Amino acid sequence: MKEFELKYGCNPNQKPAKIYMADGSDLPVEILSGRPGYINFLDALNSWQLVKELKEALGLPAAASFKHVSPTSGAVGTILPEKLKKACFVSDVKGLDDSLLACAYARARGTDRLCSFGDWVALSDVCDVTTAKLIKREVSDGVIAPGYEPEALEILRAKRNGTYNVVKIDPDYVPEVQERKQVFGVTFEQGRNNFKINEALLENLVSENKVLPDSAKRDLIVALITLKYTQSNSVCYAVDGQAIGVGAGQQSRIHCTRLAGSKADTWFLRQADKVLALPFKPGLGRPDRDNAIDGYINQNEEDLCQDGNWEKYFTEKPEPFTQEEQRAYLDSITGVALASDAFFPFSDNIERAKKSGVSYVAEPGGSIRDDAVIDCCNKYGMTLSFTGMRLFHH
Repeated sequence: MKEFELKYGCNPNQKPAKIYMADGSDLPVEILSGRPGYINFLDALNSWQLVKELKEALGLPAAASFKHVSPTSGAVGTILPEKLKKACFVSDVKGLDDSLLACAYARARGTDRLCSFGDWVALSDVCDVTTAKLIKREVSDGVIAPGYEPEALEILRAKRNGTYNVVKIDPDYVPEVQERKQVFGVTFEQGRNNFKINEALLENLVSENKVLPDSAKRDLIVALITLKYTQSNSVCYAVDGQAIGVGAGQQSRIHCTRLAGSKADTWFLRQADKVLALPFKPGLGRPDRDNAIDGYINQNEEDLCQDGNWEKYFTEKPEPFTQEEQRAYLDSITGVALASDAFFPFSDNIERAKKSGVSYVAEPGGSIRDDAVIDCCNKYGMTLSFTGMRLFHH
């Protein structure tokens, strides 16, 4: 296929729209179902690069959930603990532990379920039946993978009354070294960001604490590769082989750190016994449960424990999850990894990171206030690595 005509561009008024190869060669993708749009393909091609790199770097199947050209999460396939299975709504899935690809998807989709509503999915490996069944029951726009088992493809083709977007990509496709794009009629050209993220990037330990276990190296690599495909400025928290909080596209780095940290906190708190025991009404849909959990934890638009509200979601009135209880729960957490796509200009980022259980930090370094950041890490016994590599993505 030389080109694919899109319904429209970013917005319905932006017509005509299409994707094609500038050199006239065949596209590296095949549309197996549906009709993906402009933003769908932006998400598909960026998310594919993320999972491909995770697989190459860590040797495990990987999955990503993308929304508006940034990941809500990226994860590698490790078996989920029982509480996390419940928090991700996958405790009922038979054979989940037998598919590391499905485990990776369950982690990526379960990280930030509000942001993943209507997402694009990327899989590093051939999609199996278990993974397809998980995707089928979530609200999603489409999926990209290097292939699909026959039964898995039929499951996905039946989703959304046959309109679900299923894209197959050539896993051997390698783009040109130079990349180009136009803005306001002006063509930009740069070398593609082919920088490889691996353990060697974490060798420059500048903190007093120089302990960096293999699990922390894995999590920092997950965070850094996730940042490589996240709209800058960006910060990412990771633990247990998955990104648990992504702060994307903020002009101030501390706002990235706060945003990502609040998402990481919510991810942890979803696994608290008080949240897992919420008495949901039978038949309440996943999106409604997600909204209720977020409201219960973060006390956002409405008090879920107030008379007149709790009846919409629960069979009985739940006890409030107080800020004091939440703080005590979060204070018990350690071992979280934090990465930044550029240097931390102030130590306030480390202060915020401590509130979410961060023990390991990776950032490029190079700020005139590096000493203040190092001192703050030393104050909390954190291990800090200066990577020397900025990962801006626009």
